[in-house]
Amino acid sequence: MGLFDKLRAELIDIIEWLDDSRHTLVWRFPRYQNEIKNGAQLIVRPGQIAVFVHRGQIADVFEPGHYELKTDNLPILSTLAGWKYGFDSPFRAEVYFVSTRQITDLKWGTPNPIMLRDPEFGPIRLRAFGTYAVKAADPRALLRELVGTDSAVDTDEITELLRSIIVSTFADVIGSSDVAALDLASRYQEFGETLRRAVQERIDDEYGLEIPQLMIVNISLPEAVEKALDTRTSMGVIGDLNRFQQYQMGQAMTAAAENPSGGGAAEGMGLGLGFAMAGRMMQPGGPGQMPGTVPPPAPPAPPPAAAWHIAVNGQTRGPFTGQQIAAGIASGEVTPETMVWTGGMAAWQPAGQVPQLAPSFSAPPPPPPPPAAS
Repeated sequence: MGLFDKLRAELIDIIEWLDDSRHTLVWRFPRYQNEIKNGAQLIVRPGQIAVFVHRGQIADVFEPGHYELKTDNLPILSTLAGWKYGFDSPFRAEVYFVSTRQITDLKWGTPNPIMLRDPEFGPIRLRAFGTYAVKAADPRALLRELVGTDSAVDTDEITELLRSIIVSTFADVIGSSDVAALDLASRYQEFGETLRRAVQERIDDEYGLEIPQLMIVNISLPEAVEKALDTRTSMGVIGDLNRFQQYQMGQAMTAAAENPSGGGAAEGMGLGLGFAMAGRMMQPGGPGQMPGTVPPPAPPAPPPAAAWHIAVNGQTRGPFTGQQIAAGIASGEVTPETMVWTGGMAAWQPAGQVPQLAPSFSAPPPPPPPPAAS
């Protein structure tokens, strides 16, 4: 190889982008003073597009392939640089590589609940979140609107913008659909595609981006509304409340029968359940009743027992039932002189003068005569 061939070979450069990042959207090829040699090799790999920028003006765009940079394949740059008869010396230009593959696993969500008017519940608040993918569709528009003079642009720099557009569009789509909140879950795919098309219309021409995928993962109601729905669902599952009460009483009776050591508590439970079941049996149409029959009237309540009070050393004791007063008379604790009072009496009276108690103080009959001698 001669000296001139060696110098010529040293002037040849290779321009390429070995992308090792999954979230880089645009990358500028680093060149000292942007000098590119005549006959430099340009390598554009699948999923990339190379864009030449000369003095702030977008020039030639290269699809995936292997190119030797000459006047023939740089027509726009040749015009901008004034190369009428080709070029032999190095030239200055910026080369941007734009990723055209999909960048997936991007997430969106509503930072605050969205107020909507639901046809069933009225005004409600909804939250939603999902995933989406983005790719470059128009490198020229992307460089003009989002890149500027940055040396690299990651998806983190545009996701905030895209999430705001998605959330705003989601509110418009859901608000205009007039679909009840309980029916949204069955239409996630439909609303996701509608949302994707609406977002694409907003960013297509302006930012040069494409949203190939957009999915709604979940739409949720406020916690209080979800609890109310759970209660409503539980009531729907229970169905007939009367039958559910019968079932609960039967379960409680079974549990009480299986626990004979429960003592008074278990007996009280059984007695209470017995009364409850009896009440259920006596209801019209209840179990044990023939359809159309009328239950017999309940017996009248017994008259209230008299409440007695006695005076002992100037103090009132009681109230005592009639049985307790009779036991006191039999034991001698209540004498005919003991002052007593009960409802209906005008004043305190000795027990021996009260008609209800006087017979209890009568002398006992004499003992029977001895049997006659045979």
